[in-house]
Amino acid sequence: MSPATVRFDGWGWRHAGRAAWAVSGVSLTIEPGERVLLLGASGAGKSTLLHALAGVLGSADEGESAGSLTVDGQRPRPGSAGLVMQDPDAQTILARVGDDVAFGLENLAVPREQIWPRVRAALAEVGLDVPLDRSTEHLSGGERQRLALAGALAMRPGLLLLDEPTANLDPAGVVEVRDAVGRLVDDRRTTLVVVEHRIDTWLPLVDRVVVLTAAGIVADGPPDRVFADHGAELAALGAWVPGIGHGLVPRTAPTPASDALAGTDLVIGYDPDHPVRTFPSVTVPAGLSTTLTGANGSGKTTLALTLAGLIPALGGQVVASDSISPKGSTNPFRWRSRELLTRIGTVFQDPEHQFVSHTVAHELAIGLHALKRPAAEVTATVDALLEQLHLTRLAKANPFTLSGGEKRRLSVGTVLATSPAVVLLDEPTFGQDRNTWIDLVHLVSAQLDAGTTVVSVTHDKDYLALLGENRIHLEVVR
Repeated sequence: MSPATVRFDGWGWRHAGRAAWAVSGVSLTIEPGERVLLLGASGAGKSTLLHALAGVLGSADEGESAGSLTVDGQRPRPGSAGLVMQDPDAQTILARVGDDVAFGLENLAVPREQIWPRVRAALAEVGLDVPLDRSTEHLSGGERQRLALAGALAMRPGLLLLDEPTANLDPAGVVEVRDAVGRLVDDRRTTLVVVEHRIDTWLPLVDRVVVLTAAGIVADGPPDRVFADHGAELAALGAWVPGIGHGLVPRTAPTPASDALAGTDLVIGYDPDHPVRTFPSVTVPAGLSTTLTGANGSGKTTLALTLAGLIPALGGQVVASDSISPKGSTNPFRWRSRELLTRIGTVFQDPEHQFVSHTVAHELAIGLHALKRPAAEVTATVDALLEQLHLTRLAKANPFTLSGGEKRRLSVGTVLATSPAVVLLDEPTFGQDRNTWIDLVHLVSAQLDAGTTVVSVTHDKDYLALLGENRIHLEVVR
């Protein structure tokens, strides 16, 4: 394919049922072969813009558009661009890894003899070293992110659209994926638009920065000039500008008196015949922030879900402290759902997996209603969380229509609403701009100061520097 030309002329989009436009007034031209880094606050419309470029934004039933948008002079159509979405689960289509990568090539009518060499090459490029017949269901979040990118790279598109493509990757994987993209676009035969809050990784690769707000574009130009002329303004909007940090300092952690959770001879996994790994001993000190780190596929999420009582241990045991446990059982997996509500709350890696309601406000209230809390308390708690999470304007919105960063904040709020003694967070800072990242860290710190035990699965080095009070690092078991 030849590199694409992109033109926006006063373009905007409003989701069905929303009073406010997700994005409006966008006028922009991207020339063939350009590499553009698209920045903006969480909820500014970046993902909406990428979906529009890929031709998958939806029909008139799903929203309305204004102005015009063309790719190579035509209205974008599905399959005309390579898109890696913010949620890799949303574009995992087939049951086996090889078939999933081949899917796009088959739809492009690539000759059969070329498909599998391109599939293998793409998987190697992104560092996903698994058999072609490996079940996609058994991949970790980071591995699924690599899989989605492999599917896009294999197509060798004229327009490549990446929505936070490294958010769930370990540090080595971030560099590996960035370099894979760099090799694809090196010959300028692919136009690149990448959305990322953490921009340092992509600065060596891009030649243009565009800053988007809901009202349109506020800065556009070479990276050095944009940051020199608008650095302070962009940081205030939520961009992670090079040289402008978060300004936070670690709290003074207390000395733990006991363990909130402990595992002994713990075997974790989903299939007794294929355990993920074994821990002779693992402990979560009460009142501290414990972080789980390690490469993609090392078992971090599996360990977190086992400690949380959401999946059973394949061997050994998990024991909660007497101060947390209901009478008669210290094994979280044996607790009823209502008992878990005020004891161990879990924020999943994919926020959508825990949404069950039709509005943001009601989503925050579900746990409180299950506990039969008074109506006045429910309202006060929900209003406070909406304000803390910057979701007040979206109180009546459907949770599934939020941006990735907004979904993540809502998922955190649904757990905090019932004030559990232990909170487990899987990639809590995914999709957050500088401002919402700072607010989320303040929120976690406040929970810790109130005596809550927090466990976080994370690759975020800044989060680790502030909240890595007790670190558990997992190496990949081959």
